[in-house]
Amino acid sequence: MKKFLAVLMVLCLMAPAFALADDMPVVKIGVFEPASGDSGAGGKQEMLGMQYANKVAPTVVIGDTEYKVELVYADNGSATDKAPSAAAELVNQKVSVVLGSYGSGVSIAGSPIFADAGIPAIGVTCTNPQVTLGNTHYFRICFLDPFQGTVLANYAYKEMGAQVAYCLAELGNDYDVGLAHYFQQAFEGLGGMVISETFPTGTSDFTSYINNATGYGAGVFFAPCSIAYSTLIIDQAADLGVNFALMGGDTWDSNKVLEAAANSNLNILVSTFYQEGGNAEFDAGIKAWLNEDAEAMTNNGGNDVIAAVSAMGYDAYFVALEALKAAGSTDSKAVNEALWNVTFDGVSGAIAFDAETGDAIRDTAYIKKVNTATGAWDFVAVQGVN
Repeated sequence: MKKFLAVLMVLCLMAPAFALADDMPVVKIGVFEPASGDSGAGGKQEMLGMQYANKVAPTVVIGDTEYKVELVYADNGSATDKAPSAAAELVNQKVSVVLGSYGSGVSIAGSPIFADAGIPAIGVTCTNPQVTLGNTHYFRICFLDPFQGTVLANYAYKEMGAQVAYCLAELGNDYDVGLAHYFQQAFEGLGGMVISETFPTGTSDFTSYINNATGYGAGVFFAPCSIAYSTLIIDQAADLGVNFALMGGDTWDSNKVLEAAANSNLNILVSTFYQEGGNAEFDAGIKAWLNEDAEAMTNNGGNDVIAAVSAMGYDAYFVALEALKAAGSTDSKAVNEALWNVTFDGVSGAIAFDAETGDAIRDTAYIKKVNTATGAWDFVAVQGVN
């Protein structure tokens, strides 16, 4: 009886604490990501990092008050025509700051909506320079395409010995066309030759492009396109028994690519933001969470391989928390001002923003390769522009 009364007393004492938690004020962080469309798989993996971070740090102290952090989602559908309405959804939900998007085109399309509302956005893996150009509200924590294109060109020419590169991009896609341009510019600057082509949206048969690359004697087939297209290219290149290496940008860093390349003889390399093993605590924690949460595991492609975009989503969440703390307010304009001076040591590296552009100050990228036998990524090199 005494034990029962003691337990009852403890529960009574705890009751006000539970009530306080229920009454805790809420700060909203917008998640502007594709959960559908060509980039849906990548968007879901990027969101996984944010969701895991929210589990690790579900509250934040702003000023003298502790707030519950609520993630508010809006699916931009991987499409520039859908992005403005998704951005407007977040504005209507009165978010203090936005994270996203996976995909530069949708980030650019949604940007004016955030600007008009005075809400800052933190780009996670949108690498096209146009995202932050000419504005003071869009920031980003990833490297840019001029850097990424140069890194890939340097590796292809200097380390792989390729003299001829074939570039293929989706017509009208800002990310694809931009990254292919920067790759070509750097590769030709090194003395190599580049053949560049584009394909129309909705293409499913890439055999003619693959055969063109073979005909030109390409050492590298560079296709910085979405996961939906990259997996088709991989399947068809494997069927044709190509001799050249396939190379992708950060969008290819996906479990879907690993799955498509399984049991093939293809040589597939990508540039990316993070390699599993870079932070043991983060790796162990997110893997445990993925294995406990069936929906999260499905959104990660059915296994617990850590995508670089997940690590970046995790870091972006904590950068947003740092901005809220520095602002001392949930007011979006105050958060925007605070972001310029935010620094954070993330799992993907140290994060700070250029004082003029709001772009991340980054000087290295990871190069990794598909291990077709193990179905995992093998670390190859940390590559800079020199």
